[in-house]
Amino acid sequence: MSVPVRSLRLADAREAEDLSAFLARLIHYDRAAAVRLQAQGAALAVFGRPPSFEVLAVRTARLVEPAHLDVTVSAGELLESLGGEEFVVPGAVTGPPWAGVLPPRGGWQELPGLPDVSAMRGAVAAAVAEFRERDEALPAERRTRAERDQIGREIWSRTVGATGLPLRAVHAAQSLGFLRPGMPVELLTTGAWLRLRTPFGSVAVRTGGPLGSLPVSPRHG
Repeated sequence: MSVPVRSLRLADAREAEDLSAFLARLIHYDRAAAVRLQAQGAALAVFGRPPSFEVLAVRTARLVEPAHLDVTVSAGELLESLGGEEFVVPGAVTGPPWAGVLPPRGGWQELPGLPDVSAMRGAVAAAVAEFRERDEALPAERRTRAERDQIGREIWSRTVGATGLPLRAVHAAQSLGFLRPGMPVELLTTGAWLRLRTPFGSVAVRTGGPLGSLPVSPRHG
């Protein structure tokens, strides 16, 4: 039976390494990043929001024993606690607004039309190059935050293939190390949510409302 816990044990060292890598990526973009932890049974889900991408990133991990937990904590403190498979859950922090709007657990259905990984990575590379080219072409009097935001919004709001998935979601997946050559990917939907799922993590975007600002400049991870 699941019971409330303040410490968790991951299934093996690889789970700890992968979760640590995910947290390090989030902290790379935001040193004050927070993550929401949800443990149900023998599965742990870690939700984070890398700044500027307007998406939620999700990393799951297997637990040795069933647990029940739902708390928002500092990503940095959690990373420090992950010295091995067993770790102490840090104290709760005041969650950012996004932490209260998570994708549903069930009801997901696969959508067709998603290009392969190679094509998606190519689209991100082309978009990064386009942003740089258009940014460099701006005359000095127009090189403002608002002008660059407009360029970024136009580029990263484009949809991927025959889907409604915005390109910024693919950009986020690649920057977080989720989108790797030769690995399978799926596009899922439920309600107002779209989810790009890979073996290394998922990126979810809420099409019915914003989660934050759009990227101003290309991100690299």
